[in-house]
Amino acid sequence: MTGESPLSIMQGDGERMGRRGRRAPVAPPRRTIWRFIVPVVVLVGLAAVWCGLWYYAAGVANRTLAGWIASEAAAGRDYTCGSEGVGGFPFSIQVRCSQAAATFKSAQPQLDVAANDITFTAQVWRPTVLIGDVVGPVTVAAPGQAPTLVANWSSARMRVEGVPPNPEAISIDVERPHLDRGGGGAGASALFVADSAQLAARIVSGSIQNHPVIDIALHFVSAAAPTLNPALAQPVRGDIDVVLRGFKDLEQKPLAQRFRELQAAGGQVEIEQSRIQQGDLVAVASGTLGLTDKGNLNGELQMIVAGIEKVIPALGLEKMLEDGVPQGTLDKIVPGVKTQDVNNLFGALDRAIPGLGKIVKQNVNVGVAAGINALGKEAELEGKKARAFPLRFVDGAVLLGPIKVAQIPPLF
Repeated sequence: MTGESPLSIMQGDGERMGRRGRRAPVAPPRRTIWRFIVPVVVLVGLAAVWCGLWYYAAGVANRTLAGWIASEAAAGRDYTCGSEGVGGFPFSIQVRCSQAAATFKSAQPQLDVAANDITFTAQVWRPTVLIGDVVGPVTVAAPGQAPTLVANWSSARMRVEGVPPNPEAISIDVERPHLDRGGGGAGASALFVADSAQLAARIVSGSIQNHPVIDIALHFVSAAAPTLNPALAQPVRGDIDVVLRGFKDLEQKPLAQRFRELQAAGGQVEIEQSRIQQGDLVAVASGTLGLTDKGNLNGELQMIVAGIEKVIPALGLEKMLEDGVPQGTLDKIVPGVKTQDVNNLFGALDRAIPGLGKIVKQNVNVGVAAGINALGKEAELEGKKARAFPLRFVDGAVLLGPIKVAQIPPLF
């Protein structure tokens, strides 16, 4: 026993408990600036890395563009700029060429082409894919002469993939294009107009240097060529997919030489699918065409056409009869009948009843339509009654049934 009273013991325990409850305050942790410095350093580092990547990609894009320009120059197409600028940081590389001009020395005769502005853009992560936006108008003229062709649009974009001089794919997308003959003023005549047009070409097998097989897709909406042919005066919508086989390579060379190689190798132009619509007329076609030793198309397409009677007047048969039918053409329509006999018949009809000859001429379209319908067989196309028949290409001549509707010029 310590000799302490219970009261003293309880008081001592209370003092000890009080001391334990009054512990010394703990100093707060020291604040550090590292929590702010580290993120800033990381961001600065990333920015430096991105700047380095951008400048590296810009160098690749510039070399790619310079390579394409050099490749074009080797083919006789020289490009120049009135002024240049580089931008697009941080996510793209842009090279702008104002007052762009090109000289096509390989063309016969030589041609000068000029555009207001061209901007080539490449993304940092794909510097070998160039996208070019062209601001019109674009003029085409002989050296020192006034423009003979003027093209314009609301927007025009081209895309080139690959490392020069070997493109892997090329595409062109134009909105509301129109091509005029003449200076583009009041006296100009429209050669081609459309709401939109897209062209895409890519290699589907082989390579640039070793027997490439090329797929070409063409799409156009509300396209018309009123001065070329009456049949093209009304707007047309089309989707065409063509495969070219037989090229030895795609090195820089004239197009005529390239088609000569295709013909020598027994190459083919395969129309994998084609759909054309003009008002109520709808036509689909597929088949294979080859080339003769003169460069003319030869072959046959299988067609299904709904509303063929709509296109017969556009073939110009009535006008052809008005002006006198060449014997070769008349033989295709009515074998054995002489041109002079037909003209004498129309003259006799007019003398007997004035105007009767003209009525007969105008109604010849009805007979021709009936004859073409008789050649094919009944079919259905997109829920409409249609006729199926072959469209033949004979040494460049295009024959719809017995009628020659067009002559395609030689490809070389």
